[in-house]
Amino acid sequence: MKLTMLGTGNALVTECYNTCFALSDDRNHFLVDGGGGNGILKQLKAAGIDWRDIHDIFVTHKHMDHILGVMWVIRVIAQALKRGAYEGEVRIYGHKKVLCILDDMSHMLLSKKETEFIGKRIIFVPVSDGDVYEIIGHKTTFFNIHSSKTKQHGFTMYLDRTVKLSCCGDEPYNETERMYVQGSKWLLHEAFCLDSEAERYAPYEKHHSTVKDACTAAEQLHVDNLVLYHTEDSDIRSRKARYTAEGKQYYSGNLYVPDDLETIDIS
Repeated sequence: MKLTMLGTGNALVTECYNTCFALSDDRNHFLVDGGGGNGILKQLKAAGIDWRDIHDIFVTHKHMDHILGVMWVIRVIAQALKRGAYEGEVRIYGHKKVLCILDDMSHMLLSKKETEFIGKRIIFVPVSDGDVYEIIGHKTTFFNIHSSKTKQHGFTMYLDRTVKLSCCGDEPYNETERMYVQGSKWLLHEAFCLDSEAERYAPYEKHHSTVKDACTAAEQLHVDNLVLYHTEDSDIRSRKARYTAEGKQYYSGNLYVPDDLETIDIS
């Protein structure tokens, strides 16, 4: 089982791609968000992930830097279905409002021959707090993160019967998530900027957290491995070193600050 960070930046980055990732078990891939454009296709290609092997996609929420890339994946799959070049179906998970947006955009932007697959082999799967599905062979529970901006869900995936990975979406950990997140071996959490640069980037105005905030939460939740993403990109070359240095002051586990296309073994 591996995690591939297709993108690691926030909405307005230009030095990396918007945050999205894939969880892969052999040739089975679970795509989480798609970034803000057709750059998702380039990132998948560079990562060696064939979009024809993606049959499960989760969209955390409606913001442009998360949902628009998914439209491009829907488009290439729909075109492949039309040619008979895609096997099976693709399931797209998200809360009802997110799925309504995807459905509306599909019918406005794609051809009738492409949209005829929606509901047949392009399946929208609405999720609510506590809903459980099997995704790429693993039990996965979706949960409402109780966003203060727009409705958003995260998820917990069981890598085996007892080991779990949790994703908090792109807002700070909320205590309502504790029943799902606590004790996770892996936690994926946004960190908009360094705590030492909070005045410069104003993360709290954007409902985001600092590296210190994310690391403090992970320490309290007894998480073994913490992955930080959804960052600013002012100095992308030194980001890993800077974020790791601050984070290690507040978190004693294994801290990852991945670059775009970096792969982490989460077995």
